[in-house]
Amino acid sequence: MIQTQAKQLKGFSGNITATLTHRMGLCDDQHKHSRTNIVEMLLSGQMVKISAPMVRYSKLPFRTLVRGYDCDLCFTPMIVANPFVRSIKARDSEFTTNSGDRPLVVQFAASNGKDLADAAEIVIPFADGIDLNCGCPQSWAMSEGYGASLLQKPELVKDMIQQVRSRIADPDFSISIKIRVHEDLQRTVDLCRQAEAAGISWITVHGRTPAERKQPARPHATALLRSALSVPVVINGDVHNLQQAQKLQQFTGAHGVMVARSLLANPALFAGFETMPADCISDWLAVSTRLGVPFATFHHHLCLMLEPITSRPERWHFQHLSSTAAVLDYLHLHYGI
Repeated sequence: MIQTQAKQLKGFSGNITATLTHRMGLCDDQHKHSRTNIVEMLLSGQMVKISAPMVRYSKLPFRTLVRGYDCDLCFTPMIVANPFVRSIKARDSEFTTNSGDRPLVVQFAASNGKDLADAAEIVIPFADGIDLNCGCPQSWAMSEGYGASLLQKPELVKDMIQQVRSRIADPDFSISIKIRVHEDLQRTVDLCRQAEAAGISWITVHGRTPAERKQPARPHATALLRSALSVPVVINGDVHNLQQAQKLQQFTGAHGVMVARSLLANPALFAGFETMPADCISDWLAVSTRLGVPFATFHHHLCLMLEPITSRPERWHFQHLSSTAAVLDYLHLHYGI
């Protein structure tokens, strides 16, 4: 079976790399990108396809890759606002972009309005919006007053949005929140209505509570918020292919669909590929070379892409390759890439 899959991979052409370079503006860093009005995108009547904020993963190289496969909008990983504002080193480490990396939303973790507004002012020349993380369930984030802890503090969320709005004059620059839900969905509705009154541009709903991990997401929660709010709503959670994304969008009335882990395994998901095409690997090699991706990141993304189509012994072998040369030799030998 693995040999058959390898032959199928070899059958794909490598013609997307040139298209990717052209479409993403990788050789045109001087090009000035006008701001995209994300709310207008979401209200266009077309399902907006969004790459989620994923810690360690959704950085510039991966965003560049998925943009070549019909991803409409990308998020950065969650960035903690306070050190980002205070430290040039933190800014250089946490946020990298280029002229082709648009439209882009920068997601921040913050526990007060000043930090969030300060961070927004720093990134406004390079992005189309910011997002406040109100959903991260990790204990370290919640203990610092970030992420899902904000679900219990609707007045603070409202104040944070208002402080950013008072500082950012550009009406096209969006301010959004990404949330998990309460067990009592009415509390989620109340939170979102307060955010709406404060001037939020749009909301992403991950249909699990902070305590839930592998339990099924609740699409009816998104449908409820869609009917209760006037701002655009995006659904996130349990999306594994384009057809499923389309069905969830139709069921909930959401204006967009956000995908996380399934996009790591198949960066071509939004282009309608049920399984990852070999072009994804070829394009990842090209992007990594162009942008100078560290070996650990370069290798780990390939591990994620190859996992669904390789056996356990093959995965173990590939995971233990320790150099770029070894990885390239492996891909050439097994997949003709």
